[in-house]
Amino acid sequence: SVTEDLIRRNAEHNECVIFSLEELSLHQQEIERLEHIDKWCRDLKILYLQNNLIAKIENVSKLKKLEYLNLALNNIERIENLEGCEWLTKLDLTVNFIGELSSIKTLTHNIHLRELFLVGNPCADFDGYREFVVVTLQQLKWLDGKEIERSERIQALQNYAAVEQQIREQEKAYCLRRAKEKEEAQRKLEEENESEDKKKSSPGFDGDCYTDIHADCPSAMENKDHLQVPETQEQQHSTKKSDEIEDDLAFWNKPSLFTPESRLETLRHMEKQRKAQDKLSEKKKSETTPDFDYRRWEGPECE
Repeated sequence: SVTEDLIRRNAEHNECVIFSLEELSLHQQEIERLEHIDKWCRDLKILYLQNNLIAKIENVSKLKKLEYLNLALNNIERIENLEGCEWLTKLDLTVNFIGELSSIKTLTHNIHLRELFLVGNPCADFDGYREFVVVTLQQLKWLDGKEIERSERIQALQNYAAVEQQIREQEKAYCLRRAKEKEEAQRKLEEENESEDKKKSSPGFDGDCYTDIHADCPSAMENKDHLQVPETQEQQHSTKKSDEIEDDLAFWNKPSLFTPESRLETLRHMEKQRKAQDKLSEKKKSETTPDFDYRRWEGPECE
């Protein structure tokens, strides 16, 4: 989430003072929810939030001076809550998951908006997409990096009734598809949690449960030819590592839709792998650190 410490660390150019910040960059911070910024940084003019996991545009309505908002590469599905950004001039929503194209109507209140980027969103593939945006947002001068000519706007106005109906139908089909995707993602998550719970409840899951056959069977040495020698800790660790590698390969090789849920799933998997690697590194470090030899610090023997 967005914390005061995170903002201060990214406000070094302003001597870590956040209340008077005019530009803030919080890209690639794995932020999932947009919050607090409109309370702490009221003077912002430029806000970079690209390449995060933000699912909803919220808590920015008090940024009256905001001119440029970059939310590219996030998990946003509709445009909303920007009416209060009175001086918004440029809005970048490249590569999100906006399928509700009619939500751009909320931007009609942003009378200073000149540039809008929606390329890479599902709605950008709709038939009539550009015509619909050009007519709906009369204040726009540029859409997806291409200038809107006066002749283009006039032509779009002539066909608007048919285009609007076309957009509604495509939105409806998209919403039905998204509902199924969400349902499938929820079912999959429940199955994975159930599988993980079963694995954790299995004997020896943590690799610390071993059976000492020599203690249980006094005649073990006599029957050693008929007994299976238990794996050493090193062998068990190797087997566990092999299983983890197989699981990782299976994760990256399985087919996956490009959805907000799949982006979150990928992040969770990468975070899990990182924590496992950190834990392994710490374990190796503790095993290779030699015990302190106090004898080396004893003074010379008295004569």
